[in-house]
Amino acid sequence: MTVTPKVNTELVAVAWLSSADGIEPGQVATTLPADAAAWSENGFLHVVGAVGGTPQLYFPLREPVVQVDAYAVNVSSGKPPWGRAASLMELVVAATYDEAGLQRVLTLRPGYPQARVLTAHLASEPRRMPGDDASFARFQADLALHWITL
Repeated sequence: MTVTPKVNTELVAVAWLSSADGIEPGQVATTLPADAAAWSENGFLHVVGAVGGTPQLYFPLREPVVQVDAYAVNVSSGKPPWGRAASLMELVVAATYDEAGLQRVLTLRPGYPQARVLTAHLASEPRRMPGDDASFARFQADLALHWITL
């Protein structure tokens, strides 16, 4: 018996953010890449995971709140590039207002069903997270997604 893999919130969040205007392929994942030089030019969006939300009781609409961190780094200096991290997070903010970007079908990993984000909005204002030992600039925000599996 072949079992179709089930879609989860992290897959949907990564796919939706990856498809937003201004976000490059490979710039979003659930793990921050160890090689900072690989993402130093454009920054990186780390989908940390669900921090809240409630699935619907009677129909398959998911309504999670997901923590998203926007990272930027200067590999040649120890000075965090706060402006670059803030600009990357603002691409996430802009994506929540892009009506054309909502309601689109998201293709996830091979073998998984497709999903659709119906609405997205920030549940918190982006906030600067100082004090990183690696001198990364990091902004954090909570992203509410309403999504369904197709």
